[in-house]
Amino acid sequence: MLNEKRLLNEFLELVQIDSESGDERAIADVLKAKLADLGGDVFEDDSAVITGHTAGNLICNFKGTVEGVDAILFNCHMDTVKPGKGVKPSIKDGYVVTDGTTVLGADDKAGIAAVLEAIRMLKEQNISHGDIQVLFTAGEESALAGARALDPSLLKANFGYALDTGGKVGSINNSAPARGMITAEVFGEKAHAGVAPEKGVSAIALAAHAVAKMPLGRIDEETTANVGTFVGDGALNVVTDYVKLVAEARSVDNAKFDAQMNKMKAALEETAKEFGGRVEIEMRTAYPGFNLSESEPVVEIAKRAAAKAGLEFGIFAGGGGSDANVINGHGVPTIALACGYEEIHTTNERMPIEELNKLVEMTVAVITEVALKSESH
Repeated sequence: MLNEKRLLNEFLELVQIDSESGDERAIADVLKAKLADLGGDVFEDDSAVITGHTAGNLICNFKGTVEGVDAILFNCHMDTVKPGKGVKPSIKDGYVVTDGTTVLGADDKAGIAAVLEAIRMLKEQNISHGDIQVLFTAGEESALAGARALDPSLLKANFGYALDTGGKVGSINNSAPARGMITAEVFGEKAHAGVAPEKGVSAIALAAHAVAKMPLGRIDEETTANVGTFVGDGALNVVTDYVKLVAEARSVDNAKFDAQMNKMKAALEETAKEFGGRVEIEMRTAYPGFNLSESEPVVEIAKRAAAKAGLEFGIFAGGGGSDANVINGHGVPTIALACGYEEIHTTNERMPIEELNKLVEMTVAVITEVALKSESH
């Protein structure tokens, strides 16, 4: 039922289109044309004005063939990490591989190719389905820039699936942490380091003591924290009066997330008071977390779809964010479907051709299971 040759050729076409994060113009133009050729109502939003990327998000709506069926969303991202220019794919031992100088871009062009082929199969084989919305975002690899700039009123689905995570096809990611960022400017007092150090307040010492008070690393199974930047640049004979510190916290539990962020903030404020310095802190949530139980319809459907496609079903929690975080935050329950790609974000990235085929089968099975579930109610 699956045109494997056509799928592989399209995947090879897509990975050869330069689309490093921030410069998605070329891939967006190609995908707009492909979606329109498939009969979708496709448009590009104005998120590029916000993100500064060369393209916005693509939203495409396909009208269902039957009434009373839940609307479903499929999400993938158009951008890749660096180095992603001039990808030269080849086939070796059942894998699509690179020449070792670039990433392959299977993250996330495997997902895109699978969604396009699934839509073709629906049309060519007259498979019944409800309304389908496709969201191809820009800037996922840039802290979910495109998804965060998306107008949530454009989302029309009851639930969704992001084809954007590792693992064998058939597995799903049903939870991922919120990510918070803390930027702190620590101010001390300059003094001659050899003549009168007691007159100074070392911003470096202040910040170091504050970091030492912070719970960092693996806090528990659901929560992590890290300091990524610590910069204090001064003359060797002067007590340094300025440090910039950037840190993050993540948790799938909202209460734990808030508590961790507040502990890190308190460590900075309390230490500044002790040292006689001061600190200016900016805290923001980069994206929300989500945690969907096995009883959620979006998960139940994926489980049945995997069985229908003859795939082994599995559930795992994610440690990073994806567009699914943002979409869940907008009230559309969304999980990530494993795509089967390997060694992503490296020049050893590769895509098993068998997994690419299975990804299309999983996607079509999800669509048909949504229709069956809706009809049964």
